[in-house]
Amino acid sequence: MKQHEISAETLPLKGVQKAQGHKYSHGHALVLSGGTGCTGAARLAARGALRIGAGLVTLGVPSDALLEVASQVTAIMLRETRDAAGLMEILRDDRINALCIGPGLGMSPSNAGLIATALESGRKIILDADALSLIAQNRTLFGALHQGCVITPHGGEFARLFPDISERLKNDPGMDKVLATSEAATRAGCLVLLKGALTVIADPDGMVGLHHAQGARSAPWLATAGAGDVLAGYIVGLMARGFAPGTASELATYLHVESALAFGPGLIAEDLPEQLPKILKKLGA
Repeated sequence: MKQHEISAETLPLKGVQKAQGHKYSHGHALVLSGGTGCTGAARLAARGALRIGAGLVTLGVPSDALLEVASQVTAIMLRETRDAAGLMEILRDDRINALCIGPGLGMSPSNAGLIATALESGRKIILDADALSLIAQNRTLFGALHQGCVITPHGGEFARLFPDISERLKNDPGMDKVLATSEAATRAGCLVLLKGALTVIADPDGMVGLHHAQGARSAPWLATAGAGDVLAGYIVGLMARGFAPGTASELATYLHVESALAFGPGLIAEDLPEQLPKILKKLGA
């Protein structure tokens, strides 16, 4: 296992700035939304993906929520996504190169089919929130995870996905968060980002990045509804731009905390993406 600290000095921040090209050369992210009354999380993720530089972002929305979402977005595009077959039809467009599934998705058993279809597509995918709970209930989905996937559990979701590792983390003095996340990544066969004041990002090959939102980088106001959805959006936007899952996750985690620090106390999730322009300018990114 090889560990490194995530900081401005270790990240390819210059690469976040768009080079010459057109919108499709900067990637097309698809974010799946839940139904009526549950679309806010996906809209937050989509906004984060667009702000961080994806050339295009589309929200895949169930029929009953199309009007709700259309009244809330402008630069973000919409596609009706009724079921797994509908998602497969959307994914015929090979310009869609990164997916975000889970924020506000809901726990309907039919959503397992959406996840399965997304995984079968071979695209880079971030799986968060409800997608993680569905995967925890369905070992076939767990077995379909691949190296293009990023899963982003908080402690409770980690316990549902990896109950034995979580139990050892609580009770075995020889097990710490770094070892637990690395073991989970090996088992899942994909990158695992375990959230917290210490965020641990581990891949199946034994690389581990540590991000400390403590001391001068402490941002307790990130404990607000929707902040994790914005982080998911940052990751999918960067993956759409062409960053590998590990690099995208480290960049997104760093910029997520920078966004919170730039705004300060009183932060709500909607504020996070709006800090990115000045942050990227300040960092020379």
